[in-house]
Amino acid sequence: MSIKRHNPSDILSKAVEANGFVFLAGIVAGDTSGGVKAQTKDVVDQIDKLLAQCGTDKSKIVQAQIWVPDIKLRGEMNEIWKAWNGGKDLPARACVEAKLADPKMLVEIMVTAAK
Repeated sequence: MSIKRHNPSDILSKAVEANGFVFLAGIVAGDTSGGVKAQTKDVVDQIDKLLAQCGTDKSKIVQAQIWVPDIKLRGEMNEIWKAWNGGKDLPARACVEAKLADPKMLVEIMVTAAK
């Protein structure tokens, strides 16, 4: 099995291709000055770019894990999530409250997609 790593840093790769799947690291907004809607839009835009870089797209996402620092943000985050996926090809998903690495971060999303 070949493994291809994309956008590595000193602690992780943003995307890893292996065995017909693409695994993304937890993606957070590059600009954390906006609210949860703005940050979620930034995150899903990054996900689109990373998946395209790996030769796949959001229609092939099979699993998503979402973290928010306050579960009350889930509704606003879901507005952007629904607009992004259009209610189609929905993955298995979890959304949980968790303390994120930076208090300015309001959402982190990690997905796995088929190629």
